[in-house]
Amino acid sequence: MPTTPRVALLVETSNAYARGLLAGIAAYVQVHRPWSVYLPEAGRGEAAGLRGWSGDGVIVRAEDRRAARAAARCGCPVVDLSAAGLLPDVPVVHSDVRAEAAAAFDHLWDRGFRHLGFCGVGDYPWVRWQRDQFHALATAAGATVATRIRPLRPRGGRGWAAERAALSAWLQRLPKPVGLFACYDLLGQQILDACRAAGLRIPDEVAVVGVDDDAVRCSLSDPPLSSVAPDTRRAGYLAADLLAQLMAGRPVAPGMRLVPPVGVVARRSTDAVAVPDPDVAAALRFIREHCCDPGITVAAVLDQVPLGRRSLEARFVRLVGRTPHAEIQRCRVESAKRLLLGTDLPIKTIAARVGVGTPEYLSVLFRRAAGTTPTAFRSKSQIDAEGRSTARPGPSAPAGGFRKGCNRQRSPLAGVPNRVFA
Repeated sequence: MPTTPRVALLVETSNAYARGLLAGIAAYVQVHRPWSVYLPEAGRGEAAGLRGWSGDGVIVRAEDRRAARAAARCGCPVVDLSAAGLLPDVPVVHSDVRAEAAAAFDHLWDRGFRHLGFCGVGDYPWVRWQRDQFHALATAAGATVATRIRPLRPRGGRGWAAERAALSAWLQRLPKPVGLFACYDLLGQQILDACRAAGLRIPDEVAVVGVDDDAVRCSLSDPPLSSVAPDTRRAGYLAADLLAQLMAGRPVAPGMRLVPPVGVVARRSTDAVAVPDPDVAAALRFIREHCCDPGITVAAVLDQVPLGRRSLEARFVRLVGRTPHAEIQRCRVESAKRLLLGTDLPIKTIAARVGVGTPEYLSVLFRRAAGTTPTAFRSKSQIDAEGRSTARPGPSAPAGGFRKGCNRQRSPLAGVPNRVFA
């Protein structure tokens, strides 16, 4: 192998998800030996060829057969970043879309939505996995769930105006209030547009959460779009590490490596409390706005509503499934999880920021909610130099915890060897 490995990156630059993957690859290269990188500009679904290029390795997002053939013909090690399954004999790294669906479900369910819907585009495997997981969780929890998946290319070549009218009609038929999970942020933005065209109030009648956390697109949406943030940087870093091992002649098993999402970035498109009791809704909103205040107690919540403690707790348990005190603690743990995954802040600082006070008490809350400690939770998001998770075996639960009747175990992708980096 040459002193400087020559690597082709057949990854589009047109969307936030792919750019996050490229950022992770760049981070790997900065930490390790430099690469001579060939990165042709391409959009999603555009097959960037390798004609005239010869090198030592390829990282490809093989979403179509042309891209898969281009990578397969290169005669050098390949790592795939697509779940399409078009390169079954190479290592594959992909976001854990089932965990994304679980995060979206938790986000909408915890805001009180009991009518839910999934919107997807195209016949991609990952869209089907998102849909099936979201549907399974909603059904197990007793919610109603509707599904709409439109073709990648609308029938008859109809434009956005016709598709928006069809989407608006579908939205109007759904029971209200409804929480919708869109397979990616572009579709989430289009759903918000269709809601405005239909005269539907967002988020009171329709709440929407997308996937990819495309900061520009989410902020340009009206209102700003909530989104599940995949850990694309980590996925790209892992893919680069696997390719480096292959180029060095070390064996790497083919099959899927799944990278869980960071969590949901909440914005105004889901800033609702879909609870029919206005007093419980007011209490929930107060808790979620002030859960990290050091002095927040159930007494502070009672100051916001004209109810006694026993009455509020009874209504809370009936409509939310837990007491106001448990909701305060749950919100604090979720805030701590986001800080643990998204920052390098010390545990002591995180405990103070979420209003817990001491790392010891935060550890107690974490064990109750997730069956693990904050330190162990953070370590499970780290990958060592061999591209392996540093997590130790032990009990754990996905972000949001387990809910009665919901099976949260992440099953392997059908027919594909699977490793979950959780």
